[in-house]
Amino acid sequence: MKSSHYDAAIIGAGMSGLAAGIRLAHFGKRVCIFERHNAPGGLNGFYSIAGRKFDVGLHAMTNYVPPGVKGTPLTKLLRQLRIDRDAFALCPQKQSRIAFGPRGEATLRFTNDFAVLDAEVREKFPHDAEGWGNLVQLVRTHDGVSLDAQPRSAREVVAQHLRDPLLTDMIFCPLMYYGSAQERDMEFGQFVIMFKALYLEGFARPLAGVRVIIRVLLEKFREAGGERRMKCGVTRIVEREGRAAVLVLDDGAEVTADHVISSAGYPETMRLCEPAHTAEAEANTGQLSYVETIAVHRQPPAGWGWGDDTIIFFNDSEKFFYERATGPADLRSGVICFPNNFAYPGGAALPEGLVRVTCLANFARWANLPEETYQAEKRRWFDAIQRSARRFLPPVDDAALAANLVATDMFTPRTVRKFTGHLNGAIYGAPRKIRDGRTHLSNLYLCGTDQGFLGIVGAMLSGISMANYHVLQGPGGAR
Repeated sequence: MKSSHYDAAIIGAGMSGLAAGIRLAHFGKRVCIFERHNAPGGLNGFYSIAGRKFDVGLHAMTNYVPPGVKGTPLTKLLRQLRIDRDAFALCPQKQSRIAFGPRGEATLRFTNDFAVLDAEVREKFPHDAEGWGNLVQLVRTHDGVSLDAQPRSAREVVAQHLRDPLLTDMIFCPLMYYGSAQERDMEFGQFVIMFKALYLEGFARPLAGVRVIIRVLLEKFREAGGERRMKCGVTRIVEREGRAAVLVLDDGAEVTADHVISSAGYPETMRLCEPAHTAEAEANTGQLSYVETIAVHRQPPAGWGWGDDTIIFFNDSEKFFYERATGPADLRSGVICFPNNFAYPGGAALPEGLVRVTCLANFARWANLPEETYQAEKRRWFDAIQRSARRFLPPVDDAALAANLVATDMFTPRTVRKFTGHLNGAIYGAPRKIRDGRTHLSNLYLCGTDQGFLGIVGAMLSGISMANYHVLQGPGGAR
């Protein structure tokens, strides 16, 4: 029989919600995760079409470090969740690059060895070598995950060290695409988190994709005794005497909990509250969303001469504009990901070639289109986005590519809104993060994107930290 009262109720079965649930269940808490959809993973889930499994959000898992490296986010989360490193089956990237200019004439390569990027910057921007070294040292020593840090502009801090605007924009481009909810700038703590995650640590991926990570988390949660209710979302949080007193579920049932942890996002959680805190929600609602195209080919990207790079961050001029698109998509910049181009062990390989391209988008331009128009726009923009990305790749004959294409898919801000609940389809949530996870209710806390830890590893650490900080032992930290 399902309980109607829990030590902790968690809203959302994404990475942060699952990690919080595992951590609490390990310490004997009666915990239940409530998820509106029929599949876990949230922003980093997967789905199937015609037997093919597609990752939703995973280009790569950041914060990768080789076995034996200690004191990093990855090793911390493995320890806190009692997960064996081999269970994630992580395979490192080959190399990635940042390409600026009409055909990517200005480039910076980076790998999971920071020395590669460091050498590239010093060689191509020698006048900024000293400032670059000072910036790297500042990032290494700065506590980007401090729960009580005051926000600072990353652009202002970086400007104290780098003089060349091209180098500055090239460094910001991947960090923004992989984690910034703020237009044109980042909070410095977020910059530090992402700089470490991408440049000082690196990218990796399981051969079978994000479902490997999800499967491990689900099994850990089940083994620890946690309860999970799928297709059973929370529709209202009833306030009484400054507390989240009752959770009303989609089916009208009511449950109570000593603690409530929401991974739904700050504005989304504020709108769940009864009475709703709409002013607070509107003042901190993200505006940045994306479109992503997926092309499936019979042969791997290496067959087209695209086998060297794992991920390419491109921008077709020297100036990088990270802002909400004015049209349905902004073709000036984006991310190309080749899931085939990781160092899989023993000659293992994906069965087909995958090319994923992501660009900034505008939620309002997609949100209310009639279905027939929506599908036509997806087809039109799929072709435009793929063509835009190919400017930064070795040329391939259009007919040859088309003949080799076996399947396509595309998601838009409308898709993001439907399956995550994020207002405006905002992938990275609210621009102002709530570091300590606290809300106006004494027993309601945030975890995940809007708490401020970024990426898949960051999301899991967010769930862990909020479970530790608010439920297990209070401000003293984890047991």
